[in-house]
Amino acid sequence: MTDLDHALAALAADGSRRPVLLALDFDGVLAPLQDDPNESRILPAGVEVLADLAATPGIVLALVSGRAMSDLHALAEVPVGTLLVGSHGAERARVAPFGLDRDVVQLSDEEADRLATLGAEVAAVARGREGVWVETKPTGVVVHSRLADDDVAHSAEQQALEVGHRLGTGVLHGKDVVEITVLHASKGEALEALRDELDAPVVIYAGDDVTDEKAFAVLGPDDVTIKVGPGETVARFRVADPEDVVAVLARFRDALRPAA
Repeated sequence: MTDLDHALAALAADGSRRPVLLALDFDGVLAPLQDDPNESRILPAGVEVLADLAATPGIVLALVSGRAMSDLHALAEVPVGTLLVGSHGAERARVAPFGLDRDVVQLSDEEADRLATLGAEVAAVARGREGVWVETKPTGVVVHSRLADDDVAHSAEQQALEVGHRLGTGVLHGKDVVEITVLHASKGEALEALRDELDAPVVIYAGDDVTDEKAFAVLGPDDVTIKVGPGETVARFRVADPEDVVAVLARFRDALRPAA
């Protein structure tokens, strides 16, 4: 049994530490990374495990993602009641029986104007660069460079960062992406808000990207933080890939089940 399994088994056995907020990134954590983000799908075994965990008393399931809320909901395959945090914390919703119970994002006139200008400038970043494209979100834009050659990707990212520092409120530089927002948001602040609302003594959080480090950093030594994949991290534990994440969650589910 790994140190991570020991930590989760101890948590499962301690009914006084409830509710547990089980918060997970999506891409690279539940869904293997794809060159085309629209092709990302949660691992089939993960759908069942998350449904079981969400139905367990004292466990609150949340997905915390950089994806726009509409994309996250369409791809996630999570049960009713799951909390969704999109756009790195700028969007919030709960999965309802017939859609989303969503917190509406409202931009000021100045923010809306800046978002329009931002969109025009990042469109120029992608223009003429093969393998670089732009995604538009309700509060920002994302320059994707995963399909570009290394030199093309580097120059696109550097230009996008320059635009972001000039026009954005927040700039996030992750794996093959530069996201520029006109509203302040971070996964760390989103997690803190969820924890406070739920009065959750323990948070489990798994993420794979540099943007997830802000979430790891706000959590404490009694929380369970899991880095997925390689790279420097402040997380307590590490697993290799989404298959390992699902396997760990399945063992946690089994540990939570009362003995026959």
